[in-house]
Amino acid sequence: MSERISAFFSYGFRPFFLFAGLYAVLAMAAWMAWIGLYAGQTQALWIRTDFPPVQWHAHEMLFGYAAAALAGFLLTATPGWTGEKPVSGLPLALLAGLWLLGRGAVWFSATLSPSLVAAMDLAFWVFLLFLVFKTLKGGAFRHVVFFVILGLLTAANGMVHLQHLGLTDNTMQAAHLLALDSYIVLIVVIGGRIVPSFTRNALRREGDADPLPLGDWPRVFIDRGAMVLTLALLVADLAAPGASIVGWIAIAAAIANGVRLAGWKGWRILDQPILWIVHLGYLWLVVGLALKGYANLSDAYSETTALHVLTVGAIGSMTLGIMTRAGLAHTGRPLQAPPAITVAYVILSLATIFRVAGPMWWPEYYNAAMMAAGAGWCLTFAIFVGVFWPILTRPRVGSEA
Repeated sequence: MSERISAFFSYGFRPFFLFAGLYAVLAMAAWMAWIGLYAGQTQALWIRTDFPPVQWHAHEMLFGYAAAALAGFLLTATPGWTGEKPVSGLPLALLAGLWLLGRGAVWFSATLSPSLVAAMDLAFWVFLLFLVFKTLKGGAFRHVVFFVILGLLTAANGMVHLQHLGLTDNTMQAAHLLALDSYIVLIVVIGGRIVPSFTRNALRREGDADPLPLGDWPRVFIDRGAMVLTLALLVADLAAPGASIVGWIAIAAAIANGVRLAGWKGWRILDQPILWIVHLGYLWLVVGLALKGYANLSDAYSETTALHVLTVGAIGSMTLGIMTRAGLAHTGRPLQAPPAITVAYVILSLATIFRVAGPMWWPEYYNAAMMAAGAGWCLTFAIFVGVFWPILTRPRVGSEA
């Protein structure tokens, strides 16, 4: 095994962050092409899938792109939590291969049996569960939440394939909503750890002796309230999708998470893009929850429009922020976003605005807004891949020959 290949499979963030960036561009470009061909009343024969187009798009963003980003994060963070050795070498290469296998199975599902597609796509999730369990089993009990969320995501993907197998009716949509809610819970849990921690460290370096004090009861109450309400939203979406109670819980969760975010004093680190991007991602979460709640309680706009604030804005920004920071930190580089990456951060938020503002305020330009948002997403992650390809594929700084 060459030095470059050995380095590439030395840590989970390397293959999976790179795969996430590449697939973000590929899957979105395919979706945009599909929209354009549909408008021209023709077919995309190079996508041999028998999943409904909208469901294919949702599935590949949630179980393709986001899954790769999540795997990279968990395989990198969990060893530090428990003191276990990171997954590397052949097991990591096998997991990466299973992720690629799943993408191929869904893309070419029209040429394969539904049972084979399900087995190929779910194999990645089962093996990831196994690897994360091995790493977390000796750690603190609070880390069980990550294993539970992985279980929910695996179950959600299973629900997608149950409908594809013809064993259930209309479980794909519920599965995608469950997956989205699971990622939202993860952002609230992980964001509640890393955003104040990173901010606290940055403010201390600037001379603030006691920034964001820990343990005071108002902060603990707000943190727990935000997590409980976000979990309640996941349960409500499962139990009573579309009911007014879902809207009220979403708005309550938006308020709680907004208060939580304000307590992290993001306005004090606006000169540090590598840090404000995670604050911005959490802000998109707050906005998305509020819009989801209002969409549920009114007919002002579709809930799908609101959900794209959570997918493009919140999930996109948080994963991009974590991938860039972890990619730099774990390869021995300074924690400073390269100028091109800062531009990518901004483009992603502009894409979110286009995706939401078009349908809400300029419905006559719906397709143009969709294409602009998709182009912004592709450009964002093309920049990420261009900057981070050498970072993720070369040995750590200081160990290079």
